[in-house]
Amino acid sequence: MLRELIIIRKGRLNRTMFKVIKSLFEKCSVLLPDEIYIKAKYRYHLGKRLDLTNPKSFNEKIQWLKIHDRRPEYTNYVDKYAVRKYVSETIGEKYLIPLLGVYDDVKAIDWSKLPDKFVLKCTHGSGCNIICADKSKLDIAACKKKLQMWMKRNWYWYGREWPYKNVKPRIICEKYMVDESGNQLKDYKIFCFHGEPKIIQVDYDRFTNHKRNLYDTQWNYINASIHFPSDPTVKIKKPDKLEDMLQLAKTLAKDYPHVRVDFYYTDGNIYFGELTFYHGSGIEKFQPEEFGELMGSWIKLPIRSS
Repeated sequence: MLRELIIIRKGRLNRTMFKVIKSLFEKCSVLLPDEIYIKAKYRYHLGKRLDLTNPKSFNEKIQWLKIHDRRPEYTNYVDKYAVRKYVSETIGEKYLIPLLGVYDDVKAIDWSKLPDKFVLKCTHGSGCNIICADKSKLDIAACKKKLQMWMKRNWYWYGREWPYKNVKPRIICEKYMVDESGNQLKDYKIFCFHGEPKIIQVDYDRFTNHKRNLYDTQWNYINASIHFPSDPTVKIKKPDKLEDMLQLAKTLAKDYPHVRVDFYYTDGNIYFGELTFYHGSGIEKFQPEEFGELMGSWIKLPIRSS
């Protein structure tokens, strides 16, 4: 069925029909073992076969790690609520974004008691956030509908990122923050390899024209992109506390073959964002491809699975 889906995608089939067929494939895919599903999804998105016997690129090694590096603590680390304990004990509570509430159910949220600005996040997935800059303009009914939909999802099934499989679905409410722009909060994503920071990805203009600039640890611009375009004309100021950020990332990542440690920086303060073990689920395109090969060379396999 995957072969037919790829052919259809390249053809001129009506978009609605394509979505129906794709949805059918995704529903049937729950019957597939992890390795078969991972190989199929990799080929669908990147147009090439996945080599798990001799993986070389970053994306190939991310898929290998999904299957072979299954440390039980990863489940707590991808949980956006549970990870706060690890962060607090490892680098300190002051790096945590202030928490306004924790909810096991959408119905438990008392919207009348929330501040005018806040951020709601589901703890068991990715990209399931509600950012409220003005509660008077918020469509609460629509927000409830989104949250209820997200709470029913298990993100494990979408990329076979196994740590998500047993994360308890919850919602957290965090303090709303912006950076020096006054209207957004840039994300500093630090790619660590065996505890060593190597690449910093800065995401900006997420809700208008999402771009990512890449830098080395000396804040030199890297002429490459991962999934979203980069822009050398956009001069992103080096954070004043970059060295602190890198050291914190190193501390959080020290025991793992690869993890991306995300931070925010605002008003001279560093705040922890999240830990990501499988960036882009290992299916984002690199330009040039050689950059993905370079990043792959920094992950040394095999890693003993525990």
